[in-house]
Amino acid sequence: MEGLISARIIPIRGYSSQGNTALFPTHTSNRRRVFCGPIKMMAPTNSSNSKAGSVKPITASSLGRLDNTLPSKEVLDLWQKADAVCFDVDSTVCVDEGIDELAEFCGAGKAVAEWTARAMGGSVPFEEALAARLDLFKPSLSTVQDFLEKRPPRLSPGIMELVQKLKESGKTVYLISGGFRQMINPVASILGVPTENIFANQLLFNDSGEFTGFDVNEPTSRSGGKPTAVELIRKVHGYKTVVMIGDGATDLEARRPGCADLFICYGGVQLREAVSAKADWLVYNFKDLINSLE
Repeated sequence: MEGLISARIIPIRGYSSQGNTALFPTHTSNRRRVFCGPIKMMAPTNSSNSKAGSVKPITASSLGRLDNTLPSKEVLDLWQKADAVCFDVDSTVCVDEGIDELAEFCGAGKAVAEWTARAMGGSVPFEEALAARLDLFKPSLSTVQDFLEKRPPRLSPGIMELVQKLKESGKTVYLISGGFRQMINPVASILGVPTENIFANQLLFNDSGEFTGFDVNEPTSRSGGKPTAVELIRKVHGYKTVVMIGDGATDLEARRPGCADLFICYGGVQLREAVSAKADWLVYNFKDLINSLE
């Protein structure tokens, strides 16, 4: 989830054809976490029928010169010897921005998009921006369930193959997102990522299923949350080399001492030039990462 920075954004076409079932987390009024039965998910539709898929892909000539599309020997070495790989979800693992899709489904897409546009100066803390946008449409539990059934995850091309290759190489995969667990759990289920390897926000509901807010105790619910999550992962498991892959400024933030050793910017959905210019490696296709592990 990105968009609270001042940067030029270039949308890129994405496709997917995967679908699956997953557990759906809900909450009681005292905000204890409860997981209930699996939700049957419809097979994903062709992403080219959506607004994300209707945007024409950019060409190399339109991007200008980007030196970091060819990784250095040091970058390749870090990638190949990584113990853990952490993925952003929105516009990286998936072709959509979760909160925008949910807002559009609830009939508040325009209002949320307009508020997001006003927040792009970067002066608004992440938690404040998240709360303000959610307050615009306050999704109920039944609405979120309906959304998940009617709009299953649309994965980025090659992500399933990449995750599988990482697992075969002995690397542990994590999903770190400013989005919501309710929408990320189905993605994790499709990819075979255990729920304990997810760091994301939680929508909260009362006993009647009415929206009450989000869990502010989640590290990803506030500014600097992704670096905090990566640092925690590293300390708990003792990983020597950790890689962060994403498209936004909050993903880039994780590239610092004690957190991620390498930041790979994925520009296959949206290219944020202020972020990609500072990445250790810029890729537009996950096949590049798969091939570099062989």
